[in-house]
Amino acid sequence: VYRGSVKDFPGFDASQDAEALYNAMKGFGSDKEAILDLITDPPLPGPTQRCCGAHGPPAPFSPLYQDLIADLKYELTGKFERLIVSLMRPPAYSDAKEIKDAIAGIGTDEKCLIEILASRTNQEIHNLVAAYKDAYERDLETDIIGDTSGHFKKMLVVLLQGTREEDDVVSEDLVEQDAKDLLEAGELKWGTDEAQFIYILGRRSKQHLRLVFDEYLKISGKPIERSIRGELSGDFEKLMLAVVKCIRSTAEYFAERLYKAMKGLGTRDNTLIRIMVSRSEIDMLDIREVFRTKYEKSLYNTIKEDTSGEYKKALLKLCGGDDDAAGEFFPEAAQVAYRMWELSAVAKVELRGTVQPTGSFNDDGDAQVLRKAMKGLGTDEGAIIEVVTQRSNAQRQQILKAYKAHYGRDLMADLKSELSGSLAKLILGLMLTPAQYDAKQLRKAVEGAGTDESVLIEIMATRNNQEIAAINEAYQEAYHKRLEDDLSSDTSGHLKRILVSLALGNRDEGPENLTQAHEDAKKLADVSSNDSSDSLETRFLSILCTRSYPHLRRVFQEFIKMTNHDVEHAIRKRMSGDVRDAFLAIVRSVKNKPAFFADKLYKSMKGAGTDERTLTRIMISRSEIDLLNIRGEFIDLFDKSLHRMIEKDTSGDYCKALLALCGGED
Repeated sequence: VYRGSVKDFPGFDASQDAEALYNAMKGFGSDKEAILDLITDPPLPGPTQRCCGAHGPPAPFSPLYQDLIADLKYELTGKFERLIVSLMRPPAYSDAKEIKDAIAGIGTDEKCLIEILASRTNQEIHNLVAAYKDAYERDLETDIIGDTSGHFKKMLVVLLQGTREEDDVVSEDLVEQDAKDLLEAGELKWGTDEAQFIYILGRRSKQHLRLVFDEYLKISGKPIERSIRGELSGDFEKLMLAVVKCIRSTAEYFAERLYKAMKGLGTRDNTLIRIMVSRSEIDMLDIREVFRTKYEKSLYNTIKEDTSGEYKKALLKLCGGDDDAAGEFFPEAAQVAYRMWELSAVAKVELRGTVQPTGSFNDDGDAQVLRKAMKGLGTDEGAIIEVVTQRSNAQRQQILKAYKAHYGRDLMADLKSELSGSLAKLILGLMLTPAQYDAKQLRKAVEGAGTDESVLIEIMATRNNQEIAAINEAYQEAYHKRLEDDLSSDTSGHLKRILVSLALGNRDEGPENLTQAHEDAKKLADVSSNDSSDSLETRFLSILCTRSYPHLRRVFQEFIKMTNHDVEHAIRKRMSGDVRDAFLAIVRSVKNKPAFFADKLYKSMKGAGTDERTLTRIMISRSEIDLLNIRGEFIDLFDKSLHRMIEKDTSGDYCKALLALCGGED
């Protein structure tokens, strides 16, 4: 099935279009609108039609009005010129030009090389090599070898051969062997056997490798991407990750590249142009679907907000439609999201903290180390950090008792008097039990003037029944009040109802019920198009605050099938303020709790200033539960390690303590 946004123009006449282009460019100034319409107006001329006057016979433009590309370059300027001229080249010649530009002059644009060579089919690679030879009278492989080095060069050369296996018949034995070989070449080996990674990822068929990745997850407990990040580095690592992404889903790879090209300050126009041109006749519809599902916003609207002028108009025509417009939702988008859910359901990821009980634990010895660190003039913060961050919470509770028994002193009081600032908050927080710490954070959020709803939402939306019960008990013991009463008196409306419902700790804990999940999804879907705002929040509350996590995952999947929307989209569209934030927190926690906390940690450190309260709270509360998983999600989501971001964003002993909790560089 054809999935491009550009189709051959019916009744195409090369001579007629060439003359129209000549008229648009002759005389003083040029008619950009006419050029835009001729080259990009739907039904769009395909590249064979567009460039027949530039490269292929017949060439009506050349004898009549000089070379078309030279004239377009002369008449147009800037990004619009680059886009239009790129559209006029055949795909292979366009790729050849991009690669020539990437390796010409001082420095190499490795990202461009990676994008093109990791994503093209065997035939596209063969066409590219031939076009490069024809256009520049040079051998592409020789030029790549001369401009790159190491394992990065070796993998590029393998990809340049265009010899990836294309057989859809897969041997189960070979799948198991390849997964085992990759594990032994990386995770189980001192050092890394890069040649094994190059051979398997550079040669095997896509169908085969998808099964290898599934098998690898089963035997190693982690996705292949995480192992690549841990075992490889630099441009070689980036290339191998791009290959894996393209094996899994070329459309998802390009959706991510487009999103990154436009997010944040400034637009990476070369990347945007290259992808919009190269994919417009291949899989632009698939890219649009994945983009909308993954980023909950249409590619069309993202381009619209990020570009301007004729350049914007041309890009939007290549995009081919707005998936946020009524009636433009793709049924396939639901299937993409559905597959994502199926994959997440299959992968049983073990939650792992960074802090484990110390094997040769001696509570009295640790108590003595802490006393020595605080006795006399000055304080040995390093010794305190070493002990407190490297012991499990249960072991810390034993140290508290041993310290009291040995010295007749309150360790918490001593720590409080010797430490200050952010370090004091972090160390004292670690010395409390998880329930005591959560209770204290909730109490701080409700006492005094104003309420910190974000803290209430973060804690109440992410804790399980057992954790909620322990928090209720700790809260009552510490403050002689019921948590439920404080939440009721300090919040109002739907937010109060959500928080009080969560504070009961009565969430179902059973498996999914498919029939019930379908009914629940229907309830949410019906109310999403209902005008009754009160009914909307009430129904979402009755399902999101009470159903089990496995069941809710199925509900969200059914919701996508019914509406072509992710449930988050419906919440954002129909709700606002703290109620919206509370429901979004529950949904994200259900979908992927480590990713929810990774996002919170990233936001606490990005931009000017650091939100140390959030950073401290999450590092303490997740260190023994899932901080290793959070680290993995952090690097997947933001292309940087949590360790490095903490290192860059904090300082002194506070930084040292956080890095000790973080548990290592990814």
